Amino acid sequence: MKIVIPDDYQDCVRTLACFARLADHEVTVYNDTVRDVETLAERFRDAEALVLIRERTPITDELLERLPRLRLISQTGKGIAHVDLEACTRRGVAVAVGTGAPFAAAELTWGLIIAAMRHIPAEVAAMKAGKWQTRLGTGLRGRTLGIFGYGKIGSLVAHYGRAFAMRVLVWGREGSLERAAMVGFDTAKSQEDLFARSDVLSLHLALNEGTRGIVTADHLAAMKPTALLVNTSRAELIAEGALVDALKAGRPGMAAVDVYENEPVRDHPLLHLDNALCTPHLGFVERDGYELYFGAAFDNLLAFADGSPRNLANPETVS
Repeated sequence: MKIVIPDDYQDCVRTLACFARLADHEVTVYNDTVRDVETLAERFRDAEALVLIRERTPITDELLERLPRLRLISQTGKGIAHVDLEACTRRGVAVAVGTGAPFAAAELTWGLIIAAMRHIPAEVAAMKAGKWQTRLGTGLRGRTLGIFGYGKIGSLVAHYGRAFAMRVLVWGREGSLERAAMVGFDTAKSQEDLFARSDVLSLHLALNEGTRGIVTADHLAAMKPTALLVNTSRAELIAEGALVDALKAGRPGMAAVDVYENEPVRDHPLLHLDNALCTPHLGFVERDGYELYFGAAFDNLLAFADGSPRNLANPETVS
């Protein structure tokens, strides 16, 4: 098959061990991200299969109309909100869903927490500028770690919090609260209670119409001026512009953010705030995770090529 892999920012896909599985196929890899349909249609025009890296390139009906040879979209990760599934089904394009692992994102979340609370990036920059110990950090022991969304990643972050002797406080759907309580975590009375009591508050919700904008300006204003908000999930969980305004107002006092509305980011208001620590969506960008994500996507592609499609979000396309 003729396969196209867009958005390989680090030019790393060819270095993965699992890439050898595609040795019998013609593979084209692009290392940048483009948005306009004309350029995408030109790049994808001969593709029989696309392997998408998470949600980096939206697949719209307008684009699909320009890709008559496309037979399969094999997704790295489970999320396909960026793919117009109805249009794919109508046009006979199968969409194979991949797998994921929560560990890399949970580890990065803790990297951001420690870096922000102890001001590590700022202290490193100050030392390189010839300065020594410019501010006081804040320890974690005995403080309250708020977890909004107790799924695979949120539960890991919560359990890691125990290793730092933090008090863990959970809020989410009813099932999440029940699971958290079963392992001894406290649960908040409400979303407002979670935001008001947390010293560190980490968001771990899937993005859908029910969670889009679920964190409002009022929720942020209820946070302590010493608190840290961490978002390694999706930027759209927070109402547009609310976090920047809240940080300027001083509640919460800090934010550590790994996700943005439009990526890759060339400029963003958060980058201009001293109380915001920003990383370029590194949550899942880790070699073991990539081997898992791409290995599953390639296996789904090979199964399709062999006439045994699996893990399809729209199996009616091959029925």
